[in-house]
Amino acid sequence: MTTTILGIKTCDTCRKAIKALPDATFRDVRNDPLSDAERAELIAEFGDALVNRASTTWRSLSDEEKAQDAGALLAAHPTLMKRPVIQHNGAWYLGWKADTQKALGV
Repeated sequence: MTTTILGIKTCDTCRKAIKALPDATFRDVRNDPLSDAERAELIAEFGDALVNRASTTWRSLSDEEKAQDAGALLAAHPTLMKRPVIQHNGAWYLGWKADTQKALGV
C-alpha cells in the first residue's frame, strides 16, 4: 500500500491528512514543484477543480492571469493547487473531505 500526499507543509488541511495517514509520503509542491507531466496527469484527473479559486493567491491574480489554463496557473503559482492531492494505490483523491477519508479508511 503506497500513499503520497501532495500539498504545502503550512496548509492546515494537509497537516490533518498527514496526521491521519502517518505512513504516507509527503511532498511539498512549493519546495519540490510538480513536473509538466505530473501537472498534466493531475489536470487530466481533476480538470479545473485542481485550481483553488477560493484562495488568497487566486484573489491576488490579475484578470489576465486568471484567464490562463490550469497548467500554466499551477506552474506559475503552485499554491493555487487545491490541497491535499492524495494518490493511494493508483487512485487519486482531491481534498480532505469525508468521502476521501472514508475511501482511505480514516
